[in-house]
Amino acid sequence: MIGSGVAALAIVGAAGGTALGLSSHGTRTTSSQSQGSTTLPGTGTGSGSGTGTDGSGTNGFTVPGDGTGGGTGSGTDGSGTGSGSGSSTGTQSPATAATAAQKKGVVTINTILNYDAASQAAGTGMVLTSDGTILTNNHVIQGATSISVTDETTGKEYDAEVVGADATNDVAVLKLKDASGLSTVSLDDDGGAKTGDTVTDVGNAEGTGNLVAAEGTVTATDQDIQVQSESGTGTESLTGLIQVAADIVSGDSGGPVLDSEGEVVGMATAASSGSSDVTGFAIPIATAKSIAQKILAGDATGTITIGLPAFLGVQVSGTATTGGVAVAGTVEGSGAAAAGLAAGDTITSVDGTTVTSSDELTKVIQSKSVGDEVSVAYTDTTGAASTVTVTLTAGPAA
Repeated sequence: MIGSGVAALAIVGAAGGTALGLSSHGTRTTSSQSQGSTTLPGTGTGSGSGTGTDGSGTNGFTVPGDGTGGGTGSGTDGSGTGSGSGSSTGTQSPATAATAAQKKGVVTINTILNYDAASQAAGTGMVLTSDGTILTNNHVIQGATSISVTDETTGKEYDAEVVGADATNDVAVLKLKDASGLSTVSLDDDGGAKTGDTVTDVGNAEGTGNLVAAEGTVTATDQDIQVQSESGTGTESLTGLIQVAADIVSGDSGGPVLDSEGEVVGMATAASSGSSDVTGFAIPIATAKSIAQKILAGDATGTITIGLPAFLGVQVSGTATTGGVAVAGTVEGSGAAAAGLAAGDTITSVDGTTVTSSDELTKVIQSKSVGDEVSVAYTDTTGAASTVTVTLTAGPAA
């Protein structure tokens, strides 16, 4: 399917909705070393007060859900560059069922991806306002065409809409329909997490719908990592993260990392994989809050998009063509379907811009907005050329 805005191209039924992070679409992972130890991600030198010695483990982290990262590791006393691994003195406890206090203001999120009811994902979110403003990771809702949110304080389920997102920094804001009187999370205003702090991650672990709490320790701050999707395609950089030794797993993405006073200091977004001692990463809550405020103000920027992307609604065929982009099918209810485009057609141009690949078609649609009318030139299976006007609809979350 071709959509625009940020993520314009998605193939129906393919691996749409893979997530960078901790959703079950959900926690991104960084690749781990043998023996289960991980190297610090990012381009800066690693930090930590652990007793680990410089090692030669593989670079990278897995972010709960997906993501590999490379970078410098920490050695003795948390110093050292290169690919060494160093363990901090951070400790983590087995995950347990979240208490009522830990559940306050926390929601579980379930999505249907790319109009395919068989393709679903799950993650976590936080209630910012009593009328249903929700903070979560972008990767939790990426590719979503339907979003349902359950308030874990009351058990009530709501439909949700995407207000906006920052894919680069992995932050998204949702709005629940017809919500009121919700309990909200308490955000830290004391300067954020510090190395050595005891913290607790609360999330929809493994997408079960049951909130779990995992206690651990902040082992470093201001960390940079590379994350990769669970499908193994594509990487992204995340910067300025809180590093924690806590049992953060797939499904926890978008959930709160609480300090000892029960206030949110971070939003879980990634974790290591292949290790019994998990290294997790969280976006500082001050960073996430700042981005959320811009989204709520409708302040679109180079990284922030408001609402959903425009969507043409065609499924692109993998069949090679010499004169355009082959259509394998259309999405019911989309502009392409309404205009009569069908499997076997070959799109040759959009608004006068020639397209010879799905990437070129995506680029054109990305420049449009929901509700725009575009002129689509195509040839049918007989070779006859035609032009139709297509009204772009709202597509899957980018």
